[in-house]
Amino acid sequence: MPEWEEPGRPRGTGRRPGARAPRPDRARSRGGNAPSPASRARRTPPPRGPRQARSQQDSARAQRSRFERRARAFVAAASIIVLLATGVAWQQYDAFASRLATAAGLDLGQGADGATDILLVGTDSRTDAHGNALTEEERDKLRAGEADSTNTDTIVLIRVPDNGQSASAFSIPRDSYVTVPEDVPGDDWPADRKVKINSVFGSTRFQELVRLVEEEGMDRAEAEPIATSAGRDALIKTVAALTGISVDHYAEIGLLGFLLLTDAIGGVEVCLNNPVNDPLSGADFPAGRQVLDGADALSFVRQRQGLPGMDIGRIHRQQVFMASLSRRVLSTDVLTSPSKLSDLSSAIQRSVVIDENWDILAFAKQFQDLAAGNVQFETIPVVTTNAWSSDGAQSVVEVDPDAVQARFAEVIVEAAEPEEEPLPEFGFDPSDITVNVANASLLEGLATRVADELTRVGFIEGEVGNWLGKPTMHSKVITADTGSDAARAIADHLGGLPLEQDLELRKDQIQVVLTTRYDGPGAAAPPPPSPEPDEAVVLAEGDVPPPVSAEHAGPPCVD
Repeated sequence: MPEWEEPGRPRGTGRRPGARAPRPDRARSRGGNAPSPASRARRTPPPRGPRQARSQQDSARAQRSRFERRARAFVAAASIIVLLATGVAWQQYDAFASRLATAAGLDLGQGADGATDILLVGTDSRTDAHGNALTEEERDKLRAGEADSTNTDTIVLIRVPDNGQSASAFSIPRDSYVTVPEDVPGDDWPADRKVKINSVFGSTRFQELVRLVEEEGMDRAEAEPIATSAGRDALIKTVAALTGISVDHYAEIGLLGFLLLTDAIGGVEVCLNNPVNDPLSGADFPAGRQVLDGADALSFVRQRQGLPGMDIGRIHRQQVFMASLSRRVLSTDVLTSPSKLSDLSSAIQRSVVIDENWDILAFAKQFQDLAAGNVQFETIPVVTTNAWSSDGAQSVVEVDPDAVQARFAEVIVEAAEPEEEPLPEFGFDPSDITVNVANASLLEGLATRVADELTRVGFIEGEVGNWLGKPTMHSKVITADTGSDAARAIADHLGGLPLEQDLELRKDQIQVVLTTRYDGPGAAAPPPPSPEPDEAVVLAEGDVPPPVSAEHAGPPCVD
């Protein structure tokens, strides 16, 4: 284990952002003629863009040596999300890509199972992604010793469905006791080839390096990249055997990346249930929400003493941090700042290694819908965190590959693209008709949901807002011609609403009024996200952390 310097850091302080006010039901305009005065919907100030209104509605030295390996993959994940969201400015992509570190010769899949599966690992390396030694100043900031390592104590498998919907990021505990596949080279594996998963990369790399230098007489400098590739390949195959998922792309990050990325975006917001003061990690923070810079963030994610399940509790901290980091990366403050985007690009180029066949530009264009932060973080199922290795020499985390693969199978089913509801055949062109939708109920968002449904089936969206006309007990469709095919089609599609005539309306314009009794398409509000942004998450001893979503407005509070 590498040695670490004492933290020697001042107490962290944080900025506490103000709470967001709930958004009221809003009006919007998509064009079309205004309704008559008698049936006009009350409108709030118009939105700034066609879709913008909708878009406005995560021994002390020995223990410290294990910490930083565990957070690197989360930085790599954020790096990928940065690319998804921005493409690092498409016109600058060639210059950006030319400076990325790449890994060659990896045995990767082809994304033929309905998703792109990305293996993200964090190493204990004291070099940057290009093999350059860190400066003394950088080492001091990391508070790391001189020892270098290729242990991968942070392993995350991210599954991004081809339909561009919600991605899932699974943490694999570093002590997971797994079987090394038979096609992974090495004569020094245990007889049963079961090891802690964090040792697979480093052990394979070392064994292959010895073989190439001592048996084949290869120069060490020539053998190093080949051995490193063998280590990466071994980890890829071991993760695939455990999860049943074929890894399509590989990303790796060292110590420096965590600090660079956190500082590049101006810090990351976290929330603690209680104040903490842990000398072993240097974590010294008040309770509540606060924004941490790179150095403070290292202490936040490295703490394990006093957390439920020790390392499992720390994984939960890291997942919450990663979700919050993702939200910050995708914030307007970051995405509209040339200096922050430049710092992000530099951080990625210095600290991230990706496989050589990964076309990041194509991937970013294909999955930029994930820019909404629709990524969920969770931990693979574990049997127990208090098991022992076959020889009784090591404490390990027992995992059941069948249970792990069953969970991934559930994710595959959950992420499968739903069958699109067929569009109705109206017998006329609905795009010739503008529909205004007004909410005469107290149900927030009702008019918006119904307008979305009518737009889905082909009508043009007009004014959407609250009803200003005479009070009404019943939902209805108002039209200049109650015999028109369009008016009757809309009334039928919305569950058989009555028709009412208003000669002041144009023939190509229809008004829909909705009351509390409306129960047609769009009546049901979507369920709220869970957990809520500020909901405290408390783990009992031995619990596996619950999933963490990057969609929330703020981080959940944790131990």
